[in-house]
Amino acid sequence: MTNMDQTLAPSEVVEKARLAKQAAPKLNLLTTEQKNNALLRMADALVQEADSIIAANAEDLHRGRESGITTSLLDRLALNVQRIEAMAEGLRQVVALPDPIGDTLEEFERPNGLKIRKVRVPIGVIGMIYEARPNVTVDAAGLCLKTGNAVVLRGGSSALYSNKRIVEVLHAALAQTDVPTDALQLIMDPSRSSVDEMLKLNGLLDVLIPRGGASLIQNVVKNATVPVIETGAGICHTFIDESAQPDMALQIAINAKVQRPSVCNAMETLLVHRKFAERHLGIIGEQFTQHRVELRGNEAARKLVPSIAAASDKDWDTEYNDYILNVRVVDSLDEALEHIRRHGTMHSECIVTENAANAERFLTEVDAAAVYHNASTRFTDGFEFGFGAEIGISTQKLHARGPMGLPALTSSKFRIVGNGQIRG
Repeated sequence: MTNMDQTLAPSEVVEKARLAKQAAPKLNLLTTEQKNNALLRMADALVQEADSIIAANAEDLHRGRESGITTSLLDRLALNVQRIEAMAEGLRQVVALPDPIGDTLEEFERPNGLKIRKVRVPIGVIGMIYEARPNVTVDAAGLCLKTGNAVVLRGGSSALYSNKRIVEVLHAALAQTDVPTDALQLIMDPSRSSVDEMLKLNGLLDVLIPRGGASLIQNVVKNATVPVIETGAGICHTFIDESAQPDMALQIAINAKVQRPSVCNAMETLLVHRKFAERHLGIIGEQFTQHRVELRGNEAARKLVPSIAAASDKDWDTEYNDYILNVRVVDSLDEALEHIRRHGTMHSECIVTENAANAERFLTEVDAAAVYHNASTRFTDGFEFGFGAEIGISTQKLHARGPMGLPALTSSKFRIVGNGQIRG
């Protein structure tokens, strides 16, 4: 037999996508009770196996430190008992939520007697490409299985051991349920080629969801032939208006940046009305300095707080995911809105103000998945919104936008019942 006659074995990506594709129809036959039982067993297993998951995570953290990744990225990667319990609690919250599959979206009867009903159905097989956060593995598995979708996960190489152990634990739990274990797949190949291969798996994957930094997302959006739900980078802004309450403004700004700077809903740029800045920016700057935040600002900000470094043009378009914050003093709401239009990523934006008209204008005019009045952008999160978890935060405008919970992972079909009608 010549080399030309030999059939190459399918790659790991193709093989696991095929297994997921074969498992997907079986999920359609499961009841809500069967799916919920599987999720509860998954939650219990995570807590029971917390020590082994943390041990695997320690390997990833060790490799991360040796490779020199930043402290904030190490924080995204790190697992402890509390974070694992939070992952399990997320699954339990998903169990408590209504199952959208089978919901009637529309129902009507045509003059010819045809009865037409539009219902929610699973998408099919969802491909997830994501980076350092191993909790995404659990969130994606729970949300996809609850909605009757099979899922193929390709996590970042920095979380390889953590994700492997988590999926082993989840598979062991699923083996005791009616949910087929093949419905949950993890790609172990850490090379770029495995990502490139997933982008072209039309016929095996029904949709791709990238979750991570701007370079990952843009690679998927620009090169995939499989349909993509875009989750955007988070260059989030907080605008402190002239009438803002100083204590509230300070607390919101500090929380938006410092509470967990490594995540996409953390603030990257603070916009401050000049009249407010003249009275309070010095105190705000001191507070950020006490929290080890490096400040970079425009000329007006630097005149008021000389310790602020000069911001470059590039800084306004950078998602730091770190203890770095841009500060820009503006003369008006109009100038703040223009800055957000130019530099925002349509993720999460906030205004702190006591002026109702300015608040309404901001909430109406800012084009973002989540807009806030007097609250931190850190709330843009499926868990905080009551979705139990999220598979990502969509910044696109088609199908799903914002934190993506259960309904965002469904499609629809029309069910038409007749009694012999034919079209003339």
